[in-house]
Amino acid sequence: MVSVLIGIARLASQGQLIEAKRAVDYRTLPSRGILNRCNSARVPFSWTINPYRGCEFACKYCYARFTHEFLELREPEDFENRIFAKQFTLDRLRQDLARVRSGEAIGIGTATDPYQPAERRYGLTRRVLRALAGTSGLRLFLTTKSNLVTRDLELLTEVHTRHSLHIGMTITTLDERLARAMEPRAPGPGPRLEAVRTLSRAGLHVGVQSAPILPRINDGEIEALACAAASAGARTFMAYGVFLRPCALRVFLPFLAESFPHLLRKYEQQFARGAFLRGGYPERLAERVRAARAKAGLAERHAFAPAPLESVQMALPF
Repeated sequence: MVSVLIGIARLASQGQLIEAKRAVDYRTLPSRGILNRCNSARVPFSWTINPYRGCEFACKYCYARFTHEFLELREPEDFENRIFAKQFTLDRLRQDLARVRSGEAIGIGTATDPYQPAERRYGLTRRVLRALAGTSGLRLFLTTKSNLVTRDLELLTEVHTRHSLHIGMTITTLDERLARAMEPRAPGPGPRLEAVRTLSRAGLHVGVQSAPILPRINDGEIEALACAAASAGARTFMAYGVFLRPCALRVFLPFLAESFPHLLRKYEQQFARGAFLRGGYPERLAERVRAARAKAGLAERHAFAPAPLESVQMALPF
């Protein structure tokens, strides 16, 4: 029986191969628009922009892997090996941005990293910033774990003069070897901290987020991460526990079996109940994060950011 593709899966199937790099295929993705309304009460923004589908960084814990299932791509490795560059015009994006009311918030890079390797060649994130530089009065949250963000320093500075811009750099560990194991194709913690320093010296609002926190793997680094963030010039620091959807578990559990076999059974038992787990661990984690942030002299959020809702944390009895 031949399956019939519909919706975005049909559009993806029509995309043209842009480039094959190592094991990675880059393809175009026809798009009606790149600005999407977000109605979730869990996040502090009303709109999202993700210039790419899929992310080459191949983080073992990535929660966004399920988004490729909408493209009828169901193998876990498809998410990092098939990257789709969305096709959009600046004129269309400017028209869409006119729908955003003054003071509303846009999250950039909420599902896939806007500065992943594909951005070096195709520059979609830079095009988004150019469009934003022609507007004003919005709250912008840009999230990345790549030092490529400093390439657009001048443009980001221009956007910052027109909007309230916050750049969040994700740093999960200071251990280069652990970072390479968990985030095999992402820049290491050293380049990321240097990017924080560069952005901060330019007068931009930048913070560090350590997410996810993995019990018995990187949760011993919270205090060191906060201190490193402060030393690099970050203004804020946040850290959240991990949650794992079934599609992420298919990648994360083999990673544990190879790198942390003594933890495999405990994670399997806990995540058999679901992706979101509660208990004593989240409360202890939250208290440690508050204490580390206070000791480092950092804020939880910028003044223009809304108060975060209670995060859904993971509770493992470690």
